[in-house]
Amino acid sequence: MQQLHLNHDMFGPAEFTLYQDDDFKAVTFTYPSGVEAVRMENSRGQLTVLPYMGLIIWDAVFDSISLKMKDMFSQPLPGTAIADTYGCFQFTSGLLGGGTPAPEDDYQLHGEAPTSRMDSAWLEFGDGTMSIHGQFEYVKGFGDHYLSRPSVTLHTDSGLFDIGLEVTNLSNYQTMPLQYMCHMNYAYVHDGHMEQNVPDEAFRLRQTVPAHVHPTPQWLAYNEELKASGDLINNLNDESHYDPEIVFFSQNLTKFTDMAEFRLHLNAKHNFLTRFSTEQFPIVTRWILYNADQQVAAFALPGTSTPEGRAAAEKAGTLIHLKPQETRSFLVTTGLER
Repeated sequence: MQQLHLNHDMFGPAEFTLYQDDDFKAVTFTYPSGVEAVRMENSRGQLTVLPYMGLIIWDAVFDSISLKMKDMFSQPLPGTAIADTYGCFQFTSGLLGGGTPAPEDDYQLHGEAPTSRMDSAWLEFGDGTMSIHGQFEYVKGFGDHYLSRPSVTLHTDSGLFDIGLEVTNLSNYQTMPLQYMCHMNYAYVHDGHMEQNVPDEAFRLRQTVPAHVHPTPQWLAYNEELKASGDLINNLNDESHYDPEIVFFSQNLTKFTDMAEFRLHLNAKHNFLTRFSTEQFPIVTRWILYNADQQVAAFALPGTSTPEGRAAAEKAGTLIHLKPQETRSFLVTTGLER
């Protein structure tokens, strides 16, 4: 495995081809906002990754099809929270606490990890792969201490790619809470159809209303209809009812399958795929939102728990307590399957 370590001198306002062979190309540049980026290319398309900002996947395009939600951001913006730059395709939600914090939680939306400043970043080249890696050490006096190592791997001639994460509790004596969701903001597809290898009955509509959601009478009525029916939304054909957001949570998926597969069919020729181990991610969330500013069909957000906050995960028994020096690894395969 060959490595190419990145440094800030490799990034400037003009695009620079850092690496190129018959299968892959890596181009560095800096957005006008000052955020540095690496565009990873293969024969099918490209990923734009922010190597020093949480290793966020800002954009994803394969076979000229954009995978990313419609949003209000023309470029990534520097910030200390994901809401400061909510225009990306994928980010890390967590890790000490994730999702939408409840009143009893003491952290920001989606936690400290999404925009974390990577200490180092590098490219790796293997047999048919090009990947980008980052490393971030979190440490607080009298608090938690961990090492986060996210990665994104592109494959030869494929629209599918891998999103990895390795988390190590660096404390020598205390456990740390761990809550992680691989948050992929997929594009809303008019008349798209979603399917999965777990039964619809494994899902339930979110019962709570988080602080960032402002219900309307029409939305409340629609939610009551969904609750009464117990139906899972699998067809994207009712845009008038998806603002505010509609959210479903799964049961523990290990009861149904070892490897979960979720697909969003764009048409007869193309579909998005998300595949993951249910042992690593026992819970999946479906998030649908449609308005003039933001349109997203996050058909499968793999998580260690529901995104209702750390206190809720602790109460539900899904919060991970990582032992001193213990490491957990996670992997999601996603992208344009065909």
